[in-house]
Amino acid sequence: MGSFLLRRVLLGALTLFAVSVVTFTMFFALPRDPATAMCPKNCDAQRLERVRTELGLNDPKPKQYLRYMSGVFVGRENCPAPCLGYSYVNNEPVSQTFGRVIPVTLSIVIPASVLWLALGIGLGMLSALRRGTVFDRLAIGFSLSGASMQLYFVGGVLLLVFVYTLKVLPYPHYTPLLSDPLGWFTALVLPWCTLAFLFSAVYARLSRAQMLETMSEDFVRTAMAKGLRQRTVVRRHVLRAAITPLVTTAGLDIGTALGGTVITETTFGFRGLGRTAIDAVRDGDLPTIMGTVLLAATFIVVANIVVDALYTTIDPRIRLR
Repeated sequence: MGSFLLRRVLLGALTLFAVSVVTFTMFFALPRDPATAMCPKNCDAQRLERVRTELGLNDPKPKQYLRYMSGVFVGRENCPAPCLGYSYVNNEPVSQTFGRVIPVTLSIVIPASVLWLALGIGLGMLSALRRGTVFDRLAIGFSLSGASMQLYFVGGVLLLVFVYTLKVLPYPHYTPLLSDPLGWFTALVLPWCTLAFLFSAVYARLSRAQMLETMSEDFVRTAMAKGLRQRTVVRRHVLRAAITPLVTTAGLDIGTALGGTVITETTFGFRGLGRTAIDAVRDGDLPTIMGTVLLAATFIVVANIVVDALYTTIDPRIRLR
């Protein structure tokens, strides 16, 4: 397994290298002058030339790329590592901007992912075990409802009911966890519930289908024929086999969500990684755009490596080579 993980880490590094090359080529090697986009408004020719010099845009393109990537590991002048460039729109290093917004995105995504995985997988598996019952029909209706709704609609309804009508919750905002745990929880519970409802609907359908497929396998019928109780068979044999495909989906969903929950942050007024990326595109803040793309790709690559590492723990039949 160690050699497999090493190969996956090297492949992930190669993937990130390819993403960095493509991103750099798109934003810095095109005929358009990036300095024009990054120079503040009312930028005169002298200021424009200074921006171009500070960004090294007069150097050959390979040298610009090497300087940009080396700054990620060793930093640059007035930009400590990991330096992802300097934003002239925000007048600060991109890494400093990310330091403010990443905790917001993590506070939204991580608890919400725990909720949607527990609710969705649990509901789907119970539905499969009670196939054809009223509970099964209700679970199917729940999953269809969640899969057919949009986040901004569900979020807007929850805001209307719990914030403006019942007034039992404050308007969603970000409060640091360590400074006020209760305020952090109450201010984020609506985004968590919104994401959990929508994502758990998908996982309920997937887990139900996987459970039904696994329970029809020969090894399950053999275990039941030997006299083992259904609870024992489900716990020891069915769950691990059924949950393995869900781990792949969960890894991709969580990695993508960490890369920027744009609609969630826009609906509830948060300024996380997603809103930062949208604002950067609107303002032509190319260093922030590049940093966001690289960071999002890193989240997805890391999530895939973690999923591969979990396979052998969840299902002993899988051997990684």
